[in-house]
Amino acid sequence: MRPRSLVPVFCGVLMSLQLGLGPGVAAAEEIALNPNRPEVYTVRPGDSLWDISGRFLRDPWDWKKVWRANPGVGNPNLIYPGDKLRLSMEGGRPRIHRDGGGERVVKLSPRVRVEELDAPVPAIPIGAIAPFLSQPYVADRDSIDQAPYVVSFQDEHITAGLGDRVYVRGIYDQTLTNFAIVRPGQAYVDPDTNETLGFEAAFVANARVVRHGDPAILKVTQSGTEVLTADRLVPAAAEEVLSNFYPVGAPAGLKGRIISVLNGVTEIGQYNIVVLNLGARDGVKEGHVFEAFRGGVERTDQVRAGRNDWDWRSETPLSTDFWYGSFRQDGWIENKPSPSAPLPLHARVEPPNSAYVTPYEEAGTLMVFRVFDRVSFALVMRATRAMHVLDTVAAPRP
Repeated sequence: MRPRSLVPVFCGVLMSLQLGLGPGVAAAEEIALNPNRPEVYTVRPGDSLWDISGRFLRDPWDWKKVWRANPGVGNPNLIYPGDKLRLSMEGGRPRIHRDGGGERVVKLSPRVRVEELDAPVPAIPIGAIAPFLSQPYVADRDSIDQAPYVVSFQDEHITAGLGDRVYVRGIYDQTLTNFAIVRPGQAYVDPDTNETLGFEAAFVANARVVRHGDPAILKVTQSGTEVLTADRLVPAAAEEVLSNFYPVGAPAGLKGRIISVLNGVTEIGQYNIVVLNLGARDGVKEGHVFEAFRGGVERTDQVRAGRNDWDWRSETPLSTDFWYGSFRQDGWIENKPSPSAPLPLHARVEPPNSAYVTPYEEAGTLMVFRVFDRVSFALVMRATRAMHVLDTVAAPRP
């Protein structure tokens, strides 16, 4: 019989089978430990794999390299609240394992409902991304143009909500009965190549066909916001949604940019959702971890440009700065505008060498949870400073 527990349910973290170090696994010196790591940590309700591993390791996604499953426990690859995890060194290599073993003994109260204890817990806070796991959010131009669309509403309404009926044109496949209604939005554009990577398709509602035809009649079964004329329809996803993730560092050398942030925030922090200009065609997969960096911006050196030495008394039409600002005259150009001009000399003015590029500095860590062909969605797991659109992301450093 599987172990059972009092509610509220204490859920554990699902580990992959046989996660101990073996041939081909990185050596100890390649696994950075958290300098403030505990010797023993007791798992608490609400913990996630990311939280727990971050207490021991600098890079939480390195958990698989150091976890040792305990064969003396009922299921050696599950951990539960109340388990004590210990960090030790074996042969110069760090290991994390349960402190103790044996079967759990759970005392049940006859007045308390019991539920299964062995349900795995997501490795990351699923609540932050749940609305974005199954709903379509990115589409290409052709898909939007060719998709069925809302043409009007029952009883001459101008919008529709939960339980209302909408009239839709363009549903030709009568085997399809369940749809998601989406609203085309901004284009996702690669800031480096200017390529259009796709279009935001924000979730509006779910609807079910009541009667096929042209137009077809659909009933709104779930509503996120009011349905409007010209909203588009896509078939509802039939496959099971991925609800658990096992973080792993993105492939070495992979770099990209944050091109958008969902939910309208301007400064990006922990648990915000960002859009990357990397997708399946770039080798990105669910669970890939990236580091985010701020920097690489060209700025003006105020000192070298001389702007800190401005003298208001010399600001006259007889001065070069009056006409050229921060630009500097460095010679004369002859024969312009024409050789016959009475005064053919014209000043050659160029900007001073006063630009510099800000250095890159780490701003946080994010993990991809949904991948499209040319873009992907990522959850900010950790933020050391505010991030912004156009910041750089790269595979974690070794």
